[in-house]
Amino acid sequence: MDLTPYVDKLREELAVAAEAGGEEARALAERLTAPLDSAVRLAFLEALSAAADEITRELAPGSVDVRLRGRDPQFVVAVVPSGTTATPTPAPAEPAVDEALTAGAASARINLRLPDELKSRVEAAAASGHVSVNTWLVRAAAAALDADRHRPATSAPDGGAGQRFTGWVR
Repeated sequence: MDLTPYVDKLREELAVAAEAGGEEARALAERLTAPLDSAVRLAFLEALSAAADEITRELAPGSVDVRLRGRDPQFVVAVVPSGTTATPTPAPAEPAVDEALTAGAASARINLRLPDELKSRVEAAAASGHVSVNTWLVRAAAAALDADRHRPATSAPDGGAGQRFTGWVR
């Protein structure tokens, strides 16, 4: 999908709006449009990603991904044929988690070291779910934390509060 016509249309609209402010405003608008090109493209990509996420939620277990080829986004649609079962993937994360991934919300970077076999299994699961490894891991972590949150607390056999201490004593 070529974003150039949309960026050009926005540039034209800005020029028309600047005409009302006179020659100085028009000149300023012309100087601002070139630096804004990348910001406008990024905003369009974020909107397309958000739309793809909404469509994916409706298509489940199918999905729609937005991928970049150079400067142009492409849509990749994966539909699970009827009568077949989808490869198990982590339970879909809460909408807030998926929205945070696509809306540019603050995120933290961590380094994760995995055994080669586990890494291969994660990559295969992400590929079968038609999502990135990062998205798959975020959803898996959110699903695991949600499962822990909804698990009933266990009590100690002696009726205590379930506290347990481990370690060495001298």
